[in-house]
Amino acid sequence: MSIPVLILCIVIPLAVGGVSSFATSSSIKTWFVTLKKPSFNPPNYLFAPVWTVLYILMGISLYVIWQSPSGDARTNALMIFGLQLLLNFAWSFIFFYFRKISGALIDIMLLWIAIIVMIILFYTIDPLSAYLQIPYLLWVSFATALNAAIRKLN
Repeated sequence: MSIPVLILCIVIPLAVGGVSSFATSSSIKTWFVTLKKPSFNPPNYLFAPVWTVLYILMGISLYVIWQSPSGDARTNALMIFGLQLLLNFAWSFIFFYFRKISGALIDIMLLWIAIIVMIILFYTIDPLSAYLQIPYLLWVSFATALNAAIRKLN
C-alpha cells in the first residue's frame, strides 16, 4: 500500500468538488433560494458532508483501480473515472453558475450513465472498488430526480 498514492487519489475528487463548490456558493444564497423545490429537497447543509464522503469513497475506489495491474481494463476504468468526474464537475457550473436547469439535467443523466459504466468496469477489476461507488450512484440518482423536479417546478 502506498499512502502517498492513496492520499493523491482521495485529493483528486475532493479538489474537483472543492473547485466546483465555488460555482455553487454564490448562487445558493441568491438564485437557488428563489427556485421552487419539491418536498423531498434536503436542507442545504446536508450537501457538503454527503459530497465529502462520496468524494472520499471515489478516491479510495480510484486507488484500488490505480494499484491494479496495468492493461486495457485498468486504462478503460481510469478513463471512465475521469469522464464521470468531469461530468460531475460540469454539473455544478451548468446548474449554479450558468443557471441552466435543463442543461444540468442532461449532464446529470450522462453522469448517471457514466457511473453505471464505471461500476461495471471497476467490478471486473476489483469488486470492492465497484461497491464503493454504490452510494455515489444512489446519491446521483436522487440528485437527478431532484434536478428533474426543480426543472418541472420552474
